[in-house]
Amino acid sequence: MSDSTASGKPRAHINKPLFAITGGFIALFCIVALVDLELLSSIVDTTFAFSAKYFGLYWQVLLLATFLIGLVLVVMPGGRAIMGNVSVPEFPAFQWGAMIMCTLLAGGGVFWAAGEPMAHFLSSPPYFGAESGTADAVGPAMAQSFMHWGFLAWAILGALSSIMLMHYHYEKGLPMAPRTLLYPVFGDAAINGPIGWIADAACIIAVVAGTVGPVGFLGLQVSYGLNALFGIPDTFTTQAIVIGGLVTIYTISAITGLSKGIQILSRINVILAGVLLAYMLIAGPTTFIFSSFAEGFSTYITDFFGMALYRGEAEVFGEPGWLGWWTVFFWGWFMGYGPLMAMFIARVSRGRSIRSIIIMLSIVAPIVTTFWFSIVGGSGIAFELSNPGAVSGPFESEGGFNLPAALLAITQQMPLGFLVSVLFLILTTIFVATTGDSMTYVISVAMSDEDRSSTGVRVFWGVTMGIMALILIWTGSGGIGKLQSFIVVTAVPVSLILLPSLWDAFRITLAKGRGTD
Repeated sequence: MSDSTASGKPRAHINKPLFAITGGFIALFCIVALVDLELLSSIVDTTFAFSAKYFGLYWQVLLLATFLIGLVLVVMPGGRAIMGNVSVPEFPAFQWGAMIMCTLLAGGGVFWAAGEPMAHFLSSPPYFGAESGTADAVGPAMAQSFMHWGFLAWAILGALSSIMLMHYHYEKGLPMAPRTLLYPVFGDAAINGPIGWIADAACIIAVVAGTVGPVGFLGLQVSYGLNALFGIPDTFTTQAIVIGGLVTIYTISAITGLSKGIQILSRINVILAGVLLAYMLIAGPTTFIFSSFAEGFSTYITDFFGMALYRGEAEVFGEPGWLGWWTVFFWGWFMGYGPLMAMFIARVSRGRSIRSIIIMLSIVAPIVTTFWFSIVGGSGIAFELSNPGAVSGPFESEGGFNLPAALLAITQQMPLGFLVSVLFLILTTIFVATTGDSMTYVISVAMSDEDRSSTGVRVFWGVTMGIMALILIWTGSGGIGKLQSFIVVTAVPVSLILLPSLWDAFRITLAKGRGTD
């Protein structure tokens, strides 16, 4: 229930225990990072190794099962059921798709679209064992990138959990919060009690960890770009100014809500991304882009189950091996987003059928994403093959895996390279802003137990994520790296919260097909 203000207008309720748990945990994390970064690093490294070793296989099966069960729901009679307790979609198809597409891609797709295909090209994934840096490595490099950003990654963001939340919230009156995903197991105890607080807190902490990474990385990316393009010093001050501007943009967007700021940013994002990708496709190595997409996608489909369940090199002398630093990391990152992303998708998908939601998430969005990777990453590989060192040189500079340098190395080799590079910096900023505003919005909703949330809470979380990013950059380059490992750790409880969706989304769809729900 919400309180009322003096004017008689309802005021959004704040779940104070949940706010205290999450705010306190994040404050403690930042304090430890400032006081003793080595202690924090040791804790994160140990828990990361444990998580990758004991939960890696479970996560692989969970993501694969989520995708496959979603495909089953599409063909079930109940898949035609309209969700959200409204008969007409709230948002037109383009705006709806734009808001969804900008979530996962905004979380790092611009950075990784340039860097991951190049990384796998220069060091072929162990599942394939192709000769690195050659034409034979192109298909495997693209296929492995597609595996990490394709069907499974998108499905875990809400193919099943969004259906559950829409059913329980809009039709049964339960909270629009992660705790509702545990209702089939714990009943009312999941909604009113410590189990619910723990579930919500775990999901919020995971999303904050997953969002601070892109926010912090954007500061590094844009600062590097401003130095390379305009000679502006690449210092902490520059990074702080960039992050401050970003926080201002996405916090204002989150305050204005879904129908204004978030929708507007998403629309700008999609249009600018479309223009840049069309230009790269036409002015860049067009033939190679299409051929690398075709080769990578055919390899992806042919070896889909093999890559999805690959377990080789899971550990190297007790430390996470290739699997832990690549697939397990990505699965942890996306699962961490899962419950709150499902809240966002449930909110923007009112009036859509189960079938259309799953097709958008599990099929359309992944195919668009893989083609995005082919245009950006494929161009990089083409430039590298024709001029060895053109991309790999900057990419492997400063200790290796320099993602900001990889993106600029690709864009600067395009015709009008300077302009394209500047526009890509703008695009990456808007992309991350769309992640920041949507995640700030859903965190605040989770704190409020209702669709409406307090403006003050939105401002708090928007600013907090920016401050965390600044602290981690200030403590040293290892800060962001440790946060990426921390993302995997926070995903452990979230993966358990997502488990009931495997059977309950099926039950809901089956009941709707029978007309018994």
